[in-house]
Formats: sequence, C-alpha cells, structure tokens
Amino acid sequence: MPNQITLLEQTKHGDLKLTPSDFSHVAEQHIVPVTLHEINRAATEYPIVFVKNSDTNEFQSVAMLGLKPGQNLSVKDGKWQGLYIPAVVRDYPLGLVVNPDVKDKVWIGIREDAKEVTKTDGQALFEDGKETPFLEARKQALISHYEQDQATRGILGFLDEKGLLINQTLTVDVAGEKRNINGLYLIDEAKLNALSDEEFIELKKRGLLGPIYGHLGSLNQVNRLARVEVLGR
Repeated sequence: MPNQITLLEQTKHGDLKLTPSDFSHVAEQHIVPVTLHEINRAATEYPIVFVKNSDTNEFQSVAMLGLKPGQNLSVKDGKWQGLYIPAVVRDYPLGLVVNPDVKDKVWIGIREDAKEVTKTDGQALFEDGKETPFLEARKQALISHYEQDQATRGILGFLDEKGLLINQTLTVDVAGEKRNINGLYLIDEAKLNALSDEEFIELKKRGLLGPIYGHLGSLNQVNRLARVEVLGR
C-alpha cells in the first residue's frame, strides 16, 4: 500500500468521496494477507500459504496472486480477474490506525493521496456533518477484518506450537521452466495425520479443520497461476 494513512476526521475530510478501485495499489503485489476466515473462499482461486515475519516471528496467512515478486495475475486493465477479492484489497483506501500506547483501540484512517479519493465523484463519506451509511458499512467491514486478523495471528501461533507449520519450497512448472518459490510455510500433512485423537479433536473444536484442509487443497492453484502467466504472455 503506497500511500501514507492518516486519521479520518469529519472536520478535515467532510467533503471527500470514494470511487471504485482500479486495483493499481496491488497491481505489483504477488502476495496479500488473508485471514483464516477467508481461506475457504480464497482457496477456490489462489494458493494459500504462510509467511513468517523475521522481526516478530509471527506467522501470517497469505494468498498468492503471482509466482514471482512484482507479478499480480489477478489485476488486468484495472479490473480484478477473480471472483474473490481479499479483504485487505477491498478495504483500500481506508484502513485502521493503531496507537501502540492505547491497547484494544483502533481508529479509521484514510490514504488521502489515493486516486480513489476525490471531492467530486463517488460515494460520500460524510453528509450534513454525519457519517453516511456507505462509510458506516465500510467501517464495520474494517473492524471485522481487524478482529479476524488478530484471531488469525493467535491461531497460527498455536499451529506453530503444535509443530504443524513447516518451511518448504514450492516448485512449479511454467511452460517447461522449473521455478522454485522459497520462504513459504505449509501445514505439515504428516504431522497433522500423526496427531493424537485428543489433539485432532482440539483442532476441530477450534474450527481449524476447514481452514487447514482449505489451505492444503489450495496448493493445486499454483498450477492455475502458471497457466494464467503463460496465457498472458
């Protein structure tokens, strides 16, 4: 996301409107974060894998939109090519502002320089000094996404503690060219199958079996991305 985010305020942004996105802000992103709550829908189109933040050691689930950095095969001529648009993409140019000194409190922010932000066309954010229904709906979506993201971080930490996340290289054939994709973590299927009945039931009770098997099944989508890349050449 290229533009700096600032706190959304009626006194400062009362005349702003939002136009539909052309997705240029992610046109060169080959991965985007998704929450575990999104995996079952996203997995029907994108490979879902996990990456590790080297600074915090936290894991994050991501959707692969391309097979190499700078490549997003889901954006073409300003339109999204897939059926499912990840929440982080839909949120833009709005976002959350987090103050590390104020625990459990977030504010709505806006990227003022985004091309989707105008004073003439689009959906108004405020009318008569109040938030419009459009902004209220966007705020609720942002807050829901934030809560799901926080839950996802905790759950992935739990899966890591169970030893279920393994560093692995994906190898994909792109028109005869073998390409290795490094730095990814996958669910270790062998360790998953070796869990005790009690541990497996614990995953079930936490509602994790759907996202886990959604992730594993989604890995076949790597071949779809390879096909899309070849056809787009």
